[in-house]
Amino acid sequence: MKPGRRALGIAASDRERRSHLAGAVVRADRVVDGFVFGTCTVGGSDATATVCDMFDRLGREDLGYLLLAGIAPAWFNLLDLRAIHAHTGLPTLSVSFESSPGLESAIRDAIDDEAAVEDRLSTYRAQPDRQALAVNDESVFVRSVGLDADAAADVVRAYTPAGGRPEPLRVARLAARAVAADRDG
Repeated sequence: MKPGRRALGIAASDRERRSHLAGAVVRADRVVDGFVFGTCTVGGSDATATVCDMFDRLGREDLGYLLLAGIAPAWFNLLDLRAIHAHTGLPTLSVSFESSPGLESAIRDAIDDEAAVEDRLSTYRAQPDRQALAVNDESVFVRSVGLDADAAADVVRAYTPAGGRPEPLRVARLAARAVAADRDG
């Protein structure tokens, strides 16, 4: 991958009713090249719209990929990877860092409103399956839209110089935590 190829990584940090999202533009050679911020409702249904709005406000035409930290950034406020891909035109990858049996039973247990449960389950079931991926000495789990599994693996590995967290997501996570802490202070 060319060292100047850019990816937008988006991660979240929850605080009470709002989740603070940070987007970090990071080149493949690990140079940080921009930030964008947004919020979505913890337990709501606005995470996908927030990510699309962040992309629009960033206004970058030089992005090659969009990496998202997980699929549920704000307590079952699910990201629709296909809708994000359609909006941005970018290959869209969700990277999670823990093995899991999936979210279906957790969604059913956590949400009382049956219509909300069915809405979230519909969104969740429409997402691509997670694929386990060895990166350095760690395992991550990747869903991708706009790239096949092999190409998605190449992207994740290219942006992960050490450990298992791709650099755009590592930087975005740090920024999201800083913004959330600042809002609390």
